[in-house]
Amino acid sequence: MKNFITGKGDDLAAVGAWIRLAHARGGPGAAGARKLLARFGLPQHIFAASRSALLEVLSARHVDALLAAPTAATLALIERTSTWLAEPGKAHHLLTLADAAYPPALLTIADPPLLLYAIGQPALLKQPAVAVVGSRNASRQGLLHAEQFSEALSRAGQTIVSGMALGIDSAAHEGGLRGCGSTVAVIGTGIDQVYPWRNRTLAERIARRGCIVSEYSLGMPPLAVNFPRRNRLISGLAGAVLVVEAALRSGSLITARVAADQGRDVLAIPGSIHSPMSKGCHALIKQGAKLVESVQDVLEELADYGHGKGAGIGAAVAPAPEPGAITGALLKHMGYDPITLDALALCSGRSTASLQGELLMLELEGRVALLPGGAYCRIA
Repeated sequence: MKNFITGKGDDLAAVGAWIRLAHARGGPGAAGARKLLARFGLPQHIFAASRSALLEVLSARHVDALLAAPTAATLALIERTSTWLAEPGKAHHLLTLADAAYPPALLTIADPPLLLYAIGQPALLKQPAVAVVGSRNASRQGLLHAEQFSEALSRAGQTIVSGMALGIDSAAHEGGLRGCGSTVAVIGTGIDQVYPWRNRTLAERIARRGCIVSEYSLGMPPLAVNFPRRNRLISGLAGAVLVVEAALRSGSLITARVAADQGRDVLAIPGSIHSPMSKGCHALIKQGAKLVESVQDVLEELADYGHGKGAGIGAAVAPAPEPGAITGALLKHMGYDPITLDALALCSGRSTASLQGELLMLELEGRVALLPGGAYCRIA
């Protein structure tokens, strides 16, 4: 059996049957389709089976819908997908539930998709992986954590899985691309769509050096209902889910809950008790998620459950250069919670005028971030 449909030669004959099975209007749905595949094998065998044989698996209503002639929309989708797969010079792939190349980790979740559209290197979908997720409106510190943890984990041989959203997801992909583990982006649109558009350059780089994957058919727009559903694939592809920063109502908490239901490890990075972007992580830790302070914490957790590679335990984020005496004293006064200029002047005994210049330099060096409202926050 071939590993996956590439759009070349006889492979194209299978595309129509798979898409027809997945998109039969009023048909068996994904759960019913999996029962049919278990009974008859490939979709071609399902459509060649007698009605009486199909009735042993499905209701009469579902059998009639399955055997009905495909709609014009389904026929157009089959043609469009065949053309997409056959594009010369493009690493376009269609992985089916019957393929040897289908990610084995997804076979362990409750509802694996029948089809996975992929661009790039689908072999990454079978590698040891960590999902790194978090807020779209992340703090500067959160973005640094996501990028640095992802880079170190990738260098330790872990593939970084995320959702290619703005914020933490994008930073995680950037870090993952720097290591040998690379990165996988699980998107909530058709594989031929880029959302958000601001990430189009990142998407191109992932397509070249990593893998973009979607369960949605070509042309699927960014519908809000699709994104929570795709989160089960982000966690399903990984041995653990690391939540970097999340508000209490963050979609990342949905991913964490799904991960726990799937038997995946859930890990979270704590933050300031005053930051709303830390509330979600703190809630997860209270509920039993592992508190993470270093890359070693993640790798040791993976190793405990047999997901990690022991050789990578020594990987770590490179420390920043030590600050000078004056700068170090100022940073010590700041602590790690947001602080206003007036409060910093009061606790340091210095004038606001002298502090402004030094804070500007620290901001340019990446040690301090200016927050909305005029407060400053130290970056670890």
